[in-house]
Amino acid sequence: MANKEKKNTVFSTLARWGKRMFFGASKELSDEERFAVENIESPSVMAVKAFFRRKIAVAALILLVSLFLFVFIGPEIWPMDVNYTDPLQANIAPNYTFLKVPSELAGNIRDISGFGGFTVGVSNDNTLYIWGNKVDNLSKVDYSKFPAEIQPGKVAYAAAGSDHIIAITTDGKVVGWGNNGNGQYGMLASPDDPYIQMPDELMHGTIDPNQVQQLICGYQCTVLVMKDGTTYAWGNKNAMLSLPEVTVKFSDGVQKVALTNYYALMLMEDGTVTGGSTLSFQMVSATNSATGTVRNLKAYLEGKTAVDIAATNNCYAAVLSDGSIVAWGAAQYGEKDVPAAPEGEKYVSVKAGTRHFVALTDKDTVVSWGHNDHGQTNLTGKTADDIFVGAKQTYLVDENDDLTDKAGFKGYLMGTDKSGRDVFTRIVHGGKMTMTIGAVAVIVSTIIAIIVGCISGYFGGWVDMLLMRVTEIFSAIPFLPFAMMLSFVIRTMPIGETTRIFIIMVMLGILSWTGLARMIRAQVLAEREKEFVIAAKSMGIKETRIAFKHILPNVISIILVNVTLDFAGCLLTESSLSYLGFGVQQPQPTWGNMLDGANNSIVIQNYWWQWVFPAIFLSLATISINIIGDTLRDVLDPKSSQEK
Repeated sequence: MANKEKKNTVFSTLARWGKRMFFGASKELSDEERFAVENIESPSVMAVKAFFRRKIAVAALILLVSLFLFVFIGPEIWPMDVNYTDPLQANIAPNYTFLKVPSELAGNIRDISGFGGFTVGVSNDNTLYIWGNKVDNLSKVDYSKFPAEIQPGKVAYAAAGSDHIIAITTDGKVVGWGNNGNGQYGMLASPDDPYIQMPDELMHGTIDPNQVQQLICGYQCTVLVMKDGTTYAWGNKNAMLSLPEVTVKFSDGVQKVALTNYYALMLMEDGTVTGGSTLSFQMVSATNSATGTVRNLKAYLEGKTAVDIAATNNCYAAVLSDGSIVAWGAAQYGEKDVPAAPEGEKYVSVKAGTRHFVALTDKDTVVSWGHNDHGQTNLTGKTADDIFVGAKQTYLVDENDDLTDKAGFKGYLMGTDKSGRDVFTRIVHGGKMTMTIGAVAVIVSTIIAIIVGCISGYFGGWVDMLLMRVTEIFSAIPFLPFAMMLSFVIRTMPIGETTRIFIIMVMLGILSWTGLARMIRAQVLAEREKEFVIAAKSMGIKETRIAFKHILPNVISIILVNVTLDFAGCLLTESSLSYLGFGVQQPQPTWGNMLDGANNSIVIQNYWWQWVFPAIFLSLATISINIIGDTLRDVLDPKSSQEK
């Protein structure tokens, strides 16, 4: 029986050999053999599987990829004007209620007023509402905490300035609250202060609310116009430079006032317009919706009267009696590009936000133009009975005083900085710059390290001696001080910002290659003594090809790990240089110079969002990269105890 089994085994083996010779070996493998072959894996596959078995490493990889997508795709979604600033929006905390009109007001609107980071509204039942950034983080003033005189059903008029609110109650009291450092309301701390004090008759007396023509607040100032032409003005006189030299009260037949950041434009009862940044209007460049460019505004306005006026931060607009609009002043975002009214229609009124205008025609058609960074001019073509504006918002109201539509700025996800710039948008664009600088610096340093390390380790002798002495010279240079010196020199050179940033990238790479070069040299010294190198030499392969094509792939795992870790180091180095003021300069953002902008005790204590969010993103990037690098080192090292 045993001989028979042995004979069968011999014949079956010979039969399998024959079939494999003519029909292929794979067809003759048993299931056990086939599975055994399939289980043979390359070291790279094993390393990948080992990496993805580590949950923390996988989470770090997902986070890093998400950050890359965020900073490289984000700028296309959230574009940024590098030179944009808005002092009226400075130091605003994260807030997303700038366009959120209270529901109690939305169906019963009498008036809406906004000049800075918050907006107020008054309903037909004389109730005051406020929305937007209600708290000043530095002064701790809460604008939503109304004085005792402000009660539901007791407010006739209200206006919001940059940092204060003025209201007139139904019994004629003029009440102010908010910041009062520039005489915005009430008694000044010292009579010698260079501000215009609120008139005594308004502080301690009353007025007839039915005789109020207009109440408007601006940058730390207020103007009250009565129906008889009497006008009161108080607060920061540097925000009302073009008003008459009467300090508190003047009666010059004023019908309406429009305030910019520094000047006041006045519409008189006879239809003339005066004030503004150029009192004479001589040779002022302007644009009229009907005639186009106007070179001499004074000559153009002779014989014409205006029916309405408005002003943005630095630009003015007037509706003329012929139904056209003329705009002049400093226009940065198309404020003077006045569109023509729809065919057969004439303009009858105009209102302004921070940098945009909204006008209404005689057939209730809405036309808007100017800055549209948040869609505040997207309501053109719609109809409304009245229009109201905030700093960056537009509201449409119908004949029943119901809010029918609104558009514009909703808020800041991560607040604003001291220049009124959106922190979230700058983090997106700053992250792109920071990671680009880090990546380019790593690429430059890796290329130098590979060339020096491979040549030095493979050839040895005087070549190794020379290259290692050069490496020691570079490693002896104090990195951060030397980088600061070079950055300072670059700043003084007459070159463009893009070129200067590129030089910073290369500079970081040139100064950070020495450690990797030494590590590559050590690995190449070990690899060059192995049999495959001797075999390659015996075949006559060129020395450089052996070094870079045969030996280098065997040390690629070490390079990969160190490149990953060096990337995080370059991110921190760039951020350190920018933080110290020697890297990329403002207004171009990086995470480092954003932290530098928050480097003072006032910001740290009161405006936490200006340093917390950039620090979080920089920390997440560097920590995730370090985790990935450490994990790669573990899974690529066959001697790692964690993989045994």
